[in-house]
Amino acid sequence: MVDRQNRVGSKFGGGGVSSVQQSERERKERLRELALETIDLAKDPYLMRNHLGTYECKLCLTLHTNEANYLSHTQGKKHQAGLARRAMMEAKLARQRGETDVMLPMKSNTAQGGLGGSMAKVKIGRPGYEVSKSRDPVTNERCLIFELHYPELDDARTRQPRHRFMSAYEQRVETPPDGNYQYLLVACDPYETVGFKIPNEKINKGEGKFVTNWDVQSKVFTLTLHFLDEPPPQLTK
Repeated sequence: MVDRQNRVGSKFGGGGVSSVQQSERERKERLRELALETIDLAKDPYLMRNHLGTYECKLCLTLHTNEANYLSHTQGKKHQAGLARRAMMEAKLARQRGETDVMLPMKSNTAQGGLGGSMAKVKIGRPGYEVSKSRDPVTNERCLIFELHYPELDDARTRQPRHRFMSAYEQRVETPPDGNYQYLLVACDPYETVGFKIPNEKINKGEGKFVTNWDVQSKVFTLTLHFLDEPPPQLTK
């Protein structure tokens, strides 16, 4: 039996000075609690808890003993490089579907194109945009209206802006990623893709609640979305 009361530097009845291992465990636990306050792991698409109680990174195929260890891994070079490779792969697939530069909104002002890849397609620049906030007069749901202008677009009838939502863990502009936000990307070649940082809350996809419109004559793209206000939790007696 180890005598913890008579160790050097300890007080009588205090149980002795904590070991280095115990101090390290307490430090990691404090870091884990601090990280969990700023990052919502429940919204991380690459985190999976297996049947053994440990954590797996589906992107890097690595195992982690606890959440703090996984959070540390996500800030490392291997995970960040994996995110970059995945973004490039999805961007390539998007270009094959005609969705140019959807995944890489700020990487470059030019895109490789032309005959045999020998020519560079010059980007026009960012489109003009306006963002307005309001509330639904009936449901009182918060509403955002995005209006983007593409005045220099030549073939407006055959080409129109496309949009997608991107999680905070996919983007590489802001580090560390903040799970409280998500990003709305709007792309229309040869304009640069623009991204809007919005709250990471459920969006109402009901009729008339999520609407997009492309005005061919004025070359203005409008997207209107409503956040779904969830009812407050009921108190149990």
